[in-house]
Amino acid sequence: MSMMSRRGAICVASSLLAAAILVIRIHGAQATLPSGIFSSDELKVQKNSTTEIRQMFTGMTHSGYRIDLHETSLSAGQVPHAPHRHVHEELLLLREGTLEVTVAMKTSRLGPGSAVYIASNDEHGWKNIGTSPAKYFVMALGDDK
Repeated sequence: MSMMSRRGAICVASSLLAAAILVIRIHGAQATLPSGIFSSDELKVQKNSTTEIRQMFTGMTHSGYRIDLHETSLSAGQVPHAPHRHVHEELLLLREGTLEVTVAMKTSRLGPGSAVYIASNDEHGWKNIGTSPAKYFVMALGDDK
């Protein structure tokens, strides 16, 4: 059994480092999302003319699965964006107000306590059809790769 030369060891180590850098560039260098407590009162608010969004968390689970959770307050009579589709799945949980939600060409009127699951690539959108702000959580499951 022969010992690897110093030069050979350096070549192997350099190759492993280059491979690790390539994996990080391709897949991103995100650490596992740690446990946390997210008080709505303490979160930064992003506002525009129709919505207020509080980003709760975004990251990777221990198994490498991406999750993202935010809370939105949508003004009466408004839509957050045009109907769209994407690869990742979403879960919408309505806390307050009334939304008209369309998923895969099926439209429903929903009130507080309702949930919507949006499968990958299903076109979806919603509108606040109430007279007060609608408050809901959206959890994105997975990524768009």
